[in-house]
Amino acid sequence: MTSLNTNLYLFLENLIFFLLATSLIVVLGWTWRDAKPVNPPNPLPTWLKIWFRTVQLLGVLLPLLVMLLCGVWWGYASVLTVLSWYLINIGLQILSEIVTLRQFPNVVWVMVPYVYLPYRFWQLYESWTILGSETELLWVRNLLVFELVLWIVNYALDVSQLPSLFRWEVRENSDLSSRSEK
Repeated sequence: MTSLNTNLYLFLENLIFFLLATSLIVVLGWTWRDAKPVNPPNPLPTWLKIWFRTVQLLGVLLPLLVMLLCGVWWGYASVLTVLSWYLINIGLQILSEIVTLRQFPNVVWVMVPYVYLPYRFWQLYESWTILGSETELLWVRNLLVFELVLWIVNYALDVSQLPSLFRWEVRENSDLSSRSEK
């Protein structure tokens, strides 16, 4: 596939995803417009703040640096293409989170990453295959695998934070042990 064809294909794929994701978020936002507002836990736990900074550095800044170095400076068009679309998608996710937090400050805001992250998994895998097996780009392919693992771990941590985000009540251990005795 030529560079132009790859760019056109990725443009269309990302456009279709963005339109579908935005449509889903708007429909669910309208459907749940009367739901109780959701606010992030405040203050955030220290470990979670550190994790968010780590994801920002490794998930955004590192690919940006690799894109500039390998894609722009060294002239690997395929690296520039795949990392550009990756970073554009992250930007669209952040924009969607900002807009939904303002327009639908309920459960819809919380679900934005759960819509975008599975697509990012696909996007990283697809980028890995687009780069092919060129030995000089092996380290970039390894970066894509690293990014995939990073975002999967981030997804798992996001899911693990749902109880605190929604302030779900947690039973005391004594309540659980008394039920098991019955």
